[in-house]
Amino acid sequence: MPLTAGEQIILSIIIGTLAAIVYSLRILVLMERRMARVDENIEKLVKAVMREEIKIENEEAKIEKALSKKR
Repeated sequence: MPLTAGEQIILSIIIGTLAAIVYSLRILVLMERRMARVDENIEKLVKAVMREEIKIENEEAKIEKALSKKR
């Protein structure tokens, strides 16, 4: 049984809509992966800054201790 012109148009619209949904989901997955990588990089940077901050605080404590002994 052949499809009429109207049925072909409706079927084309449905298939096009499904293709658009699949494409959108693919883009969303790619963006989520990219955001995960950005989060990982930010976390690495924060850890590095925290290590440096701890070093600075320890050095400040040593300096304050040395200054308090001189007085």
